[in-house]
Amino acid sequence: QVQLVESGGGLVQAGGSLRLSCAASGRTFSRYTMGWFCQAPGSERRFVAAANWSGGSTYYADSVKGRFSISRDNAKNTVYLQMNNLKPEDTAVYYCAATVGTVYAVKYDYWGQGTQVTVSS
Repeated sequence: QVQLVESGGGLVQAGGSLRLSCAASGRTFSRYTMGWFCQAPGSERRFVAAANWSGGSTYYADSVKGRFSISRDNAKNTVYLQMNNLKPEDTAVYYCAATVGTVYAVKYDYWGQGTQVTVSS
């Protein structure tokens, strides 16, 4: 069992930056691929980024390539999402999730409660 708690969301102007954090409980964090997803009002939840157990393999949605960066610190049981050059269309609730699959996995086993990111124009 893995429990995930996101933090770091907030209100930022377009072009600004935020860093989201996701703290995981348990001693098996390094066994999981970690992903970030987002869901805007009235929209389906969509994939943002994923990192494998070491962080050495990452995968991004086309819409965030070159702007967002996922990383993890297994000693701290934490995964991060650095979000740069934010756009109003990035406004959403951001969730972290854990899977035993690869960075291309479509099924995630554990989810956090989400953190709101709002980008003003």
